[in-house]
Amino acid sequence: MNRDRITQFVAAGVAAISMTTGGVMLPSIIDDAERSTLRYSNNAVEGAPDWVNTLGMSIGALRGLMVDYLWIKINRMKDAGLFYEVMADAELITKLQPRFSQVWVFHAHNMAYNISVATNTLEERWEWVNAGIRLLREKGLVANPDDMVLHKELSFFFGHKIDGNSDDAHMYYKRLLADEWNTLLGTPPDSWDNRTAAMKRIADAPRSIKEAILAEPTVENLVERIDADLASYRGQGELPISFGLLEDISQHEAISQYSMVARTLGLEQALRSQSPYYNALEAIIDDAQYENAWPVLMQYLRNKILREEYNMDPDLMYEYTRDLGPIDWRHPQAHALYWARRGANVGEGRHESNEIFKTLNTDRMQLHALQSLARTGRISFDPFSNEVPGRFPDPRFIDAIIGDDDHEGLWDELYQKHYFVRGAGSDTFTSFLKNFLGSAVREWYRQGELDRAQALLDHLDEYFGSGASPPNNSYAIPLDIWVKNKTQGEYDRQPLLAVSDVAASLRYAFRAGVAQKRPELYQDALKFAKQVTEFFKSNDFNDYTTKFGTGRIKDIIGAIEDSAQLSFQQVMTDSMIPLEERMVIWSGIDTLEQGLRPRVYDRVMPVIEEQYLRHPISKNTPFSVAFPEPPGLDAWRKKLAQERAAREGVSGDREVTGTIKRQ
Repeated sequence: MNRDRITQFVAAGVAAISMTTGGVMLPSIIDDAERSTLRYSNNAVEGAPDWVNTLGMSIGALRGLMVDYLWIKINRMKDAGLFYEVMADAELITKLQPRFSQVWVFHAHNMAYNISVATNTLEERWEWVNAGIRLLREKGLVANPDDMVLHKELSFFFGHKIDGNSDDAHMYYKRLLADEWNTLLGTPPDSWDNRTAAMKRIADAPRSIKEAILAEPTVENLVERIDADLASYRGQGELPISFGLLEDISQHEAISQYSMVARTLGLEQALRSQSPYYNALEAIIDDAQYENAWPVLMQYLRNKILREEYNMDPDLMYEYTRDLGPIDWRHPQAHALYWARRGANVGEGRHESNEIFKTLNTDRMQLHALQSLARTGRISFDPFSNEVPGRFPDPRFIDAIIGDDDHEGLWDELYQKHYFVRGAGSDTFTSFLKNFLGSAVREWYRQGELDRAQALLDHLDEYFGSGASPPNNSYAIPLDIWVKNKTQGEYDRQPLLAVSDVAASLRYAFRAGVAQKRPELYQDALKFAKQVTEFFKSNDFNDYTTKFGTGRIKDIIGAIEDSAQLSFQQVMTDSMIPLEERMVIWSGIDTLEQGLRPRVYDRVMPVIEEQYLRHPISKNTPFSVAFPEPPGLDAWRKKLAQERAAREGVSGDREVTGTIKRQ
């Protein structure tokens, strides 16, 4: 055996030993890398679509030089106001350097903030804002699934751009987002437990049609029926089980069950007489043999769309709903909360100690989102109306922030987390608690919940008054005087406080004035709501009309008649109010305010009836006796149709979208 042959054998042996050793060590190396956050994601293979590596690897070392050049170029173009022109270069950087989170933020911000405001129509604005959101959510976070900054920026887009009031089109954004998520998840139950259970069913849904069929065999026949009966109405390449089907079913539900606008315009009768597709779909929906199949199919479809098209985890959505409050995903702050909380969890431990501000800012977003949900977290929405969704306070989120006897609140969790952060990191949460408790005191007071308001005022005194260092008497005053002093000047600085005060006062009017048969309380509460509304709409600070003809701030509050109607609707469907109390309010409201019952009857009755049938009283008293139809309902319906036509015109309301009106 010659020397070369020996060398070859030795080399082969060394290679074999090296490969074996490397294979044995690889799992522990990967584990160490993930524990030490030495990767772009916490999972070695997570968030790695083909385009992440293909383009970058093809040009090798030139990639860094190209990215540097393009980054300098687009920043100069941005400074020059060339927002459209930077689009192509920013897109190229995301492909060359997909792990470069700053360029994703730049690209998305450019679309949502810079380009959107340069457009001339509401529709164009929303397209660009939504494009920026989808870029971060469905591309940036796919390539960087554990990047806390991207999560925080996406949370900011929902909380500031959509839920804020700085954009002239913010009310239009709120309506379209509510419509999108009303289609995707449906109108949520009012009860926290029922809302949690509904989200749990979606989270636990089958991940494939095969699994759905195993769970419920009649799903197979339903899918075949949909494919066969609706095939001629689908567009080229359109799948039978898709978002389009979900949209049509959502619209059918609204038309047939709860949309006052649809009833006013006679959409159900019109579609039945004009749309073969509507009739074909309705025949499948009403077929009793698919009664058990429809829920399974819808839960599968919603789970699939959330994961594949929205890059959202239904399991996390369920956990947050269970742990933090009755989240309504039609609200922008629900998404701000989701992305901030997810980012804080997956990004934990991935930053150096001198970058703690990134974690701090993300955690602030969580608290801000919950605070907004406490102020406006109840949504009333008709998908066929052009009006902004009704938004009411939801005090259930107050306990989610400050906690109760059984649960630690989010504030406690974050305060302890940042207590030892240098630079007095916990102080920012102390300031938040002081402001939030003050708002909560005022809200409970306006609702007539004086004991709860006093308890929170006592907490304020304990933390920031007599228990502070040095002590003071700022909170050791009567509750009504403190609320009056606190309210002065607040509406100019925080417009949403006016919204919550009006809603809380009207709620108190119905619960105390009507239910307790104390008309003087009703009149006092109504007078206060009118004063706030008139002040807010006539105040010079709010007298700004956008180029779209709307009041960017003053239109946040509707006319007092609209506010009263929406508040009455919310009170009558609120499962937190005893059913017996709501029966008294329903029977007694006409003595103080006529016209409210017929205006909300078609909207609230399906919800109330569902709650009523689960109540023991339903065994002895028919629903029609407990909640009788108001007199002259048909005449009122005609009057409402005339009012709507006069106010907006028939064309002013939303048309049926999707495929449901196809011929």
